[in-house]
Amino acid sequence: MKEVYFDNAATTRVRPEVVELMNKVMLEDYGNPSSRHVMGMHAERYLTTAAEQIAACLKVKPQEIVFNSGGTEGNNTALIGTALARKAYGKHIISTNIEHSAVYKPLEFLESQGYEVTIIGVDGQGHIDQEALKSAIRQDTILVSTMWVNNEMGAIEDIAGIGAMIKEINPKCYFHTDAIQAFGKLTLRPKDAKVDMLTVSSHKIHGPKGVGFMYIRDGVRISPLIWGGGQQKDRRSGTQDVPGIAGMGLAAEMYRKEHAEIEERMLAVKDRLIGRLEAMDGVTVNSEHGAASAPHVVSASFESVRAEVLLHALEEKGIYVSSGSACSSNHPAISGTLQAIGVRKELLDSTLRFSFGIYNVPEEADYTADCIGELLPVLRRFRRY
Repeated sequence: MKEVYFDNAATTRVRPEVVELMNKVMLEDYGNPSSRHVMGMHAERYLTTAAEQIAACLKVKPQEIVFNSGGTEGNNTALIGTALARKAYGKHIISTNIEHSAVYKPLEFLESQGYEVTIIGVDGQGHIDQEALKSAIRQDTILVSTMWVNNEMGAIEDIAGIGAMIKEINPKCYFHTDAIQAFGKLTLRPKDAKVDMLTVSSHKIHGPKGVGFMYIRDGVRISPLIWGGGQQKDRRSGTQDVPGIAGMGLAAEMYRKEHAEIEERMLAVKDRLIGRLEAMDGVTVNSEHGAASAPHVVSASFESVRAEVLLHALEEKGIYVSSGSACSSNHPAISGTLQAIGVRKELLDSTLRFSFGIYNVPEEADYTADCIGELLPVLRRFRRY
């Protein structure tokens, strides 16, 4: 049976070169990077190299890269760390109604601690209402946190425009962006966009799970959430995952060298699938064509078919997709993002996400569309009334 993995926004297959490097680190260069002997120095060099590789992708300084366990920790650190460090300046935070739960949950916690949170809406394409954001920024606003790319339908936010607006109104306000679905798909320049903190997860870029990084601009002061050994200049204590960090650095370096080809390939798959889906009756594509949205995500709603039913029917054909954010799969609920962009009520539980990686080709989009075209008439016969 043909296998088509179209769930790369959930996680990606690790590159073989990354696995090879990680094996070498685990089996040969396994020292603790905090040790002062030669084995520790070898391990530390992997961390230095990874920071340099990641910094080269973002055009930032290696010392502005802080390693962690992934996107959830990074978002928690940005939000809670800022709130703890800057409460003397104010207790007002702004975010949007299309964020990941790794942003919403820390915001809920901060609200319980007496912080005020303002949520900004988006338009039908998932773009942040910048006029509403402009009106919401105050002199006691200590942080604005927005996605760079939405994880469910691929909307690309105007991060440079938002960053300039924030700094013009309140230069002391920090700007954080969850770039977990943007890094490895788009060219990101956080300094040009006036971003103070940026969060990335390795397993979204064909690197290992359980590791990620933050870009924290020089001069930004946030409170660490993990205390102990003082690693990474006290910004994130704990013995670093050297094999994972080395693998993540290599995955980032390979993207930097191949990014034009990677983005072109994913766009070809995306546009092929969108074209086929839009030609079907009762199918609504929620993502924009081409470079107007991220190259690796397509959201589509299928009238009179539950998403879960179609998902498992496709699985039987060897096609793996998602009905929403993978992190909420154990707690299924109606997507806040789909509601925010105005998807019709009857389509909210009839929407699938197709997401692409470096190994996908346009022919897989054709196979997927062919299978959907065969399945929809059959599944619609058994629709709920």
